[in-house]
Amino acid sequence: MSAQTNFYNRFSFLYPLVDIFLKPQKKKFFDEINQLPYGNLLEIGVGNGSHFPLYKNHKITGIEISTSMLNAAKKNSSGEIELFQMNGEQLEFAADSFDYVVLSHIIAVADQPENLLMQCHHVLKPGGKLLILNHFTPNNWLKHVDRIFNLGSGLFHLKSLFYIENIKAINRFKLEKEIALKPLSYFKILIFTKS
Repeated sequence: MSAQTNFYNRFSFLYPLVDIFLKPQKKKFFDEINQLPYGNLLEIGVGNGSHFPLYKNHKITGIEISTSMLNAAKKNSSGEIELFQMNGEQLEFAADSFDYVVLSHIIAVADQPENLLMQCHHVLKPGGKLLILNHFTPNNWLKHVDRIFNLGSGLFHLKSLFYIENIKAINRFKLEKEIALKPLSYFKILIFTKS
């Protein structure tokens, strides 16, 4: 079992508090997702399953690396959601399986974000959409805060200082939409299409 899996197994009980903090960003994110036509959607890193009631229009498959989180997610899911214990950096789905892949606050906690995005590209159908909600280090005074937090952020399996353009695999996708969220544009919604 990886150090990352152990971390999330130990601290899964804290995630309801994290959800409260991230609720405004997630509401806007899921508004965007629910505007998309019906399709097969893969959510990587479902956590405790708190997102499930927010989906309105898709066939959902979810994966989670942590056993504790996955057990909580199963309690929060209806029978229509398929759940698997799986690492997003080593997906076991066939190529071109999904219309949409959702990464909600996942890309900056991935051990290898390059591998994660390569896997997303592999399982997305041609023309499929990659939807990302995450913090991104902005070009304002917050970049200095991120630099300071980055010194200890590894203890929480998080990259505080984070720039999407540093991940080469993102170039396999075409950016369709970028929404900077308040306050201070620290969180963004990025919608990409598989090219």
